[in-house]
Amino acid sequence: MPTLEDYRDLVGADTVEELHLLGRRLEGKSVLNVNATAVGGGVAEILSRMVPLLRQLGVDARWEVIKGGEDFHAATKRFHNALHGAAATVTPRDYEVYEVTLQENLAALSLEAGIVFIHDPQPAGLVRERKALGNKWIWRCHIDLSRPDPEVWEFFRAYVKQYDACVFSAPSFARSLEVPQMLIAPSIDPLSDKNRELTPEETGAILERLRIPTDKPIVTQVSRFDRLKDPAGVIEAFRMANASASARLLLVGGPADDDPEGAQVLAEVQERTKGDEDILVLCLPPTSHLEINAIQRASTIILQKSLREGFGLTVTEALWKGKPVIAGAVGGLPLQISHKCSGVLTHSIEGTAYWLRHLLNEPAYAAWLGANGREGVRQHFLLTRQLRDYLLLFAFLESGERDFIHLAGEAVHKGTR
Repeated sequence: MPTLEDYRDLVGADTVEELHLLGRRLEGKSVLNVNATAVGGGVAEILSRMVPLLRQLGVDARWEVIKGGEDFHAATKRFHNALHGAAATVTPRDYEVYEVTLQENLAALSLEAGIVFIHDPQPAGLVRERKALGNKWIWRCHIDLSRPDPEVWEFFRAYVKQYDACVFSAPSFARSLEVPQMLIAPSIDPLSDKNRELTPEETGAILERLRIPTDKPIVTQVSRFDRLKDPAGVIEAFRMANASASARLLLVGGPADDDPEGAQVLAEVQERTKGDEDILVLCLPPTSHLEINAIQRASTIILQKSLREGFGLTVTEALWKGKPVIAGAVGGLPLQISHKCSGVLTHSIEGTAYWLRHLLNEPAYAAWLGANGREGVRQHFLLTRQLRDYLLLFAFLESGERDFIHLAGEAVHKGTR
């Protein structure tokens, strides 16, 4: 695991010194993170890097994962889709399973920490223990709540309003709530296996092991096998573009413990692409970070044609590698991409196909987009920035003040990013 000093050349000495200053303010304070899965997905990846860095700064940081059976994960997947605004049939039984499972987790978890940091809807109901413990609670929402199903949101809102603060990834995700809300964008770790620099030899060896041909330009989408990521739309757009531009499509994903629909969507994608030599479907283990890194670096264009999206860290990863990205104009993706400047935002299958053809035929413009995208990530979406924002949030809650955090005798205005 890297130390904070390892980031100095990437983010600058001032950033590292500021983190140490904030760490001294919070030294010895305890923070417990709770989410629904230890592997698979951006939340688990961020926590796996964030918790060790918090501990390096003197914060007593821990990470726990709630447990649940198949019925719980199926119910929370339906909640997830409904909160994203997608069609989902949620039944009274789903709410019952959720309540019972959270009660079982309350009996098994130790939630005694100065700050309990809950990530996403799955463990949100644990907040019922807040009054008994008398500590501070934060709800961190990583999904797009701009158009939630009203009934499902009202169910979770009853829990969310009990928190001391809420954190959202984009302004449009925020809701009308009685508690303070902060805007903190997610981030990537530039030193992780998924994002660190690779030599051409390393990249080539990984592609050879995965049997990925490199005789044509590679167009890649990396995401869960999830209908909200629109793999069917990706396939259709690629086939439209490939009629006049020769390329190969990679659809790369993997399972996650809290996503029971993944296997079904994967089977649908495999059936749809059967016999097409220009489309490869790869289902990789959730720990395949070097493999994802190599695939993104070998790609000519990266797609993320989501119909709904939280923040979209696969786009952040691709931008960091200097790749031109074509993404759906949904969720947090427009926060990362300035259209036709640091990437391309699309609204349709036809638009995606058009931009695929254009970028395949204009490599100089594609390279310019990629360079601009990388610089945007360096400035706004690296792990050290998110670490700073979290430390400021913790200091705000510890201070008990509404508008200012006092650090080393100076007043720092509480802002959002």
